[in-house]
Amino acid sequence: MSRFREELRVIPRTAWLLAWAIYFCSAALIFIFPMQSDSNVRAWPVWGKLVFVCGALLVVLAFILLVGYVYADAKRRKMRYVMWTFLALLIPDGIGIILYFLLRDPLPQPCPSCRAEVTAKFTFCPHCGTALQPTCPQCGRAVEPGWANCPNCGAKLPGQTSTA
Repeated sequence: MSRFREELRVIPRTAWLLAWAIYFCSAALIFIFPMQSDSNVRAWPVWGKLVFVCGALLVVLAFILLVGYVYADAKRRKMRYVMWTFLALLIPDGIGIILYFLLRDPLPQPCPSCRAEVTAKFTFCPHCGTALQPTCPQCGRAVEPGWANCPNCGAKLPGQTSTA
């Protein structure tokens, strides 16, 4: 299964139902009432009216589905999902959704020892104490693989060869 399909499965069924219900009801109402009142639009062929109405409402459908995705994705990332959902809804022009994608936390990963879900920011598992990232032997802070020295205390890190 593709990554896109996996991410589409994150969107709750309620969001899918709400989006399609609003889409079809709005399309029917717009096609029936306002299209008949404007004389310029009334002269359009039926297929032109359908394409216009359905195409314009696809933006609304996509917005509702994106807000549903923000809700479910923030929840699975153990973020403040209610706050992010309101921000996605209320900040105009989709900027709230863009902010969510820029600021979201990484997905929690299972601990290699106890298999508990652990936030990616943690250096040690809060359940069993297993090291999740390499640490400096002198100060105990997290370091990146490939670093020769600790950025916090300056100590040489073991297993790193000097290129000088």
